[in-house]
Amino acid sequence: MSYPTTELTAFKQVVELLQSQASAIEECASRLNPADVERAVSLICSAKGKVVALGVGKSGIIAQKIAATMTSTGTEAVAIHPTDAMHGDLGYVSSNDVALAISNSGETDELLALLPHLAHRQVPIIAIVGNLKSTLARKADALLNATIQKEAGHLNLAPTTSTSVALALGDALAMAVMRAKGINAEDFAFNHPAGRLGKRLTLRVTDLMHSGIDNPTVSPASSWIEVVSVLSEKSLGAVNVVDSDGNLLGIITDGDVRRIVQRVKATELEHLTAEAMMTKNPITISAERLAIEALDVMENRPSQISVLPVVDGKKSVGLIRIHDIVRRGL
Repeated sequence: MSYPTTELTAFKQVVELLQSQASAIEECASRLNPADVERAVSLICSAKGKVVALGVGKSGIIAQKIAATMTSTGTEAVAIHPTDAMHGDLGYVSSNDVALAISNSGETDELLALLPHLAHRQVPIIAIVGNLKSTLARKADALLNATIQKEAGHLNLAPTTSTSVALALGDALAMAVMRAKGINAEDFAFNHPAGRLGKRLTLRVTDLMHSGIDNPTVSPASSWIEVVSVLSEKSLGAVNVVDSDGNLLGIITDGDVRRIVQRVKATELEHLTAEAMMTKNPITISAERLAIEALDVMENRPSQISVLPVVDGKKSVGLIRIHDIVRRGL
């Protein structure tokens, strides 16, 4: 529902403007030429080089966003300002590249000045353009129709709807290319190691475990005092019990010590050994498993545990705590 300008509250204005931009994106989807879309995806997927995104003003900002999206989803891309390109940045561009030129009018002077130099380098051009009769549209190898009826706002001046449509179209193109290339979640995570998804798909037990001199171990013959001493020194909440060859025999946690001391007579403590205190054949995990898998092992069980011995075959190589995993944001 539309309202006269004088009656529009700020809230109603914002809602109406959002709806108008959403409608423009829907109209864009209905107007796209299938052959041009297929051609654009094919040009990017078959390119041996990168995508060079070009735009001036607000379109330049959209070019930067699209280039960033493509780079993060498995397609190398860079945004270059056409003016900078004419003053040396053309050195970034080779015949192996594909140009993605963005202009609502299709007549942006700085962009048009660059076209002959792209042609000289035999760089194909994908155009996201709002004027299908423009110079840029005529020069394009693949034409993505970003025509709009009007910009958002009562003045119909500021680049708003046109940039929204160009951005949505560029993002859709990036996603189509990503799928065509067979990029999966693991590939995506590889470029996003700091994100939660990246951590879940790349961070391994070996990256978080306490190993080497930090791996708390005792022998099966160790006294309960020695066990408590190692527990206190390492402060990891558990110790691994290993034989003379380093094979894991069991695990003793802080809780195990408290429970045993409570039920054993004081006169018997002198003879209490690690072997008698330990939980034999504990649940373990290998160092190369994903950290998120270790978290799942510790949490998804009738009685949750907070530490896991890390093994290589039968060898004790470390200890990982649920605290170590959660602290890294998994």
